[in-house]
Formats: sequence, structure tokens, C-alpha cells
Amino acid sequence: MIPENIFRANDIRGIFGKDLNQEIVELMGKAFGTFLSENKTVVIGRDGRSSGKILRDALVTGLVSTGCNAIDIGIVTTSTLYFSVPTLKADAGIMITASHNPKEWNGFKLCDNNGLIYHGNTIQKLKEIIEKNEFRKSQTSGEIKNYEKIFEDYSNYVLQKIATNRKLKIVVDAGNGTATLVAPSLFEKLGYEVIKINEELSGEFPGRGPDPTKENVLGELKETVKRERADLGVAYDGDGDRVVFVDDLGREINSGSIIIMIFAKDILQKEKNRKIVFDCCSSLVVEDFIRANGGIPVVERVGHSFIIQRMQKENAVFAGEYSNHFYFPEIPGFDDAIFGSLRLAEILSKGNEKFSQIVDSVPKYFYKADWVFECPDERKFGIIEKLKEKMKLDGYNISELDGVKVFFDDGWVIWRASNTRPMILAFLEAKTEERFNELQKFAEKELLSVMN
Repeated sequence: MIPENIFRANDIRGIFGKDLNQEIVELMGKAFGTFLSENKTVVIGRDGRSSGKILRDALVTGLVSTGCNAIDIGIVTTSTLYFSVPTLKADAGIMITASHNPKEWNGFKLCDNNGLIYHGNTIQKLKEIIEKNEFRKSQTSGEIKNYEKIFEDYSNYVLQKIATNRKLKIVVDAGNGTATLVAPSLFEKLGYEVIKINEELSGEFPGRGPDPTKENVLGELKETVKRERADLGVAYDGDGDRVVFVDDLGREINSGSIIIMIFAKDILQKEKNRKIVFDCCSSLVVEDFIRANGGIPVVERVGHSFIIQRMQKENAVFAGEYSNHFYFPEIPGFDDAIFGSLRLAEILSKGNEKFSQIVDSVPKYFYKADWVFECPDERKFGIIEKLKEKMKLDGYNISELDGVKVFFDDGWVIWRASNTRPMILAFLEAKTEERFNELQKFAEKELLSVMN
């Protein structure tokens, strides 16, 4: 039996040895090969987790049994995997990673020939193929090749799109993840002085763990930035697709909303009346800020696939999520934390303002994100539906775009089921501290009333 909970909105993800083992992963490889059809070529990459090589071998065994070919690009960042598929003229790609999840987790992100991820119905289609045992049988196995120059290709591509106007001192915290293989060298090639911490690649993540947005994990980065009088600190997650910044005062800028506004202002100075997409958990300020700077704000639900689809539909020039994912249409796959950090450094290098001054110039309300309520995967969506009905019956003004969001004149609350973990997340924002405290009590009370 395949565990139901591993098939998620945007990827396949679970705990190695419990939800994922070699037998299950080989079936996934066969299912993806069946879905693609014979003689297709799939690029395979993985992050540095200890289980990655085992899962890679099982995945490729299943894949080539259907007549598909595999190109193994080794240990890479997720954005490099997305980049590799159109670059190598492949038909699809698979990144073996659990991204920011703890070290015992692993999983699979699947993408098409443009480096854009498969999600939703495709993930469920693979599940159906496995359950029905409807695998393609091929007369001959596919070929397996290695390609070892993908970081060189990626670096050459990215460096053409970034300018440097003055030298900066940057502290890079790779978190023992795959960003260490490419991010420091790119900053150095651009002429910046780079100080590296947690630079050893390790699937055990001994430095701080793979999630840079978790509370109290960036102490070393903040202290190093202050001690070295650096202009910028950068921290990546386990597979290099999420980034958190530290300013020159050693303050952690973990609100994606602030960075969205900084990017938006820079882009809209050159391109007025263009659309910028952001998710429904971002700050109220973002929408007003984009309009004030001559842009057109577009709100979308949380999630890589939803954001990218909306970007394409709206021909948007940029997108961002509260969770520190940033999307650039000039990059294959769009979602690229490495490129995002290079772009932020470029913005800083163009002027004489310190990062802290730019951050302080951006408007802010009282905001809380990713407030975690543990909840089994099999219950979390049902609880959100119960809460949605309760809010309707109680007469609140709500949005059902993603989970349930309740609007007030001076703030909002949203509850949504996590796409990647067994939990419900709450978010809230208010214009005053007093109202913020009131909405915290409201958010917890209303959720617990339908959970218990």
C-alpha cells in the first residue's frame, strides 16, 4: 500500500523509511515513465540528504524500465534542476528533495520540458497508475547518462542577467544545503567579498537545519553580519529554492512581503503598469505599495504552481510569496532563490542606501505568519472546511481562495492546510498592536473550536 499522505499539492513528500522506501520509489519511477510515454528523457537531480542516492537509484530503475532515458546531474539546487530541463532539451525533470523539511524527510518535485512543475491532477494521476498497476512495459530499458557541467551552464546564464555597481560584503549561510555549491561562487564572480558559514554540504544539516525561516536558527548569520560589518546576509534552505535575508544591523528579514515590495519598487521604476503577483498570505501593505509605485497587484493562492500559472496568465514581471519564494520570468522554472539573492545584491549595489534603511522605508503593519497547529494530514482539509462553514454562518466577510480568510476593517485572519506537512497554519495582520492581540485570540479560539 502506498501512503496517501505522500501525494501533496505540489510534490510527493514523506519520511524516508516510513512513507518512502526503495520499493515505493521504484513504482513512482515506473509511474512517471508511464505518464510520459516511451523514449522520453528525464533529468534527475537531488539535494544533499543522506537518503538521496538510495532514492535516486530506485527512481531511475523504475523510470528506465518503461523505456525512458535518464540524465543524472547529481547534487544540485532545485532551481538548477528546473533550469537543466530546457537547457539539456529533455522532456521532464525530477528533483529528489524535501526542500525545507527536516533531514529525515525526502521527496520529489516533478517538472515539464520548460522546467515548470507538475502538480495537482498530475500528482494524482501518478498515484492512480501505481494503485491500478498500469505500468508501461518496454521491450528495452532506457539509457542512463551523467552530465556534470550544469552548474557551469547555470552560472554563465545567470551572470549575463545581473549587474554590479559597487562592491558589497556578503555573508552566505548555505545551511549545509546545496546552495553552497553555487551561490558563494556567483557572488564572488560578481566581485563581492563573500564570507561563508555552514558551507559544508551535509545531509545531516549540522549547522542550523534546512529551514531558514524557523525561529532562532539564524543566530550565527546575524552575529557574523554585525561582526564583519557586512552589507547583507543570505540564508538558504536545504535545496536552495527559499531564501531569508539579514540586514546590515543583523536583523532577520523573514517577511517575504518586505522583499516583494523592494523588488516591486525596483522593477516598476523601469516598467510601469505591469502586473506583480503575490499570495493571499502576504501583507495588506503589498497591494497598496504596488499601486503607489505604478504597478498592478494580482492576488493568488499560496503555492509554486498557482503562482506560476497566474504569472503566465497575467504576463507578470515578478511574483513573490510571504514564505520567501521569489519568481522571475527570465529564469526557467521562475522560482529561484539564488537568482533572487543576486538581484537583491544588485539593487543594493545600485545605490548608497544601506539595506536596513531600505527595509525601514517600507510600510509595515503588525503581522504573524506560519502559526503552527499540528494536525494529521487526513483531518486538516476537513477541519478547514468546517471552519469555512462556521465563518459563513457567523456572518463574516470571507475569501475561499486558499483555506479561509476573514476580513475586518482593520486587519484579517487566514487559516490554511499546509501543502507539505501535517499541520494547519494561521496568519493574521492588524493595523494596531491592540487589534493584533485581539485577532490572535480570535484565530486560536475559532480554530480550536472546530479541531476539538
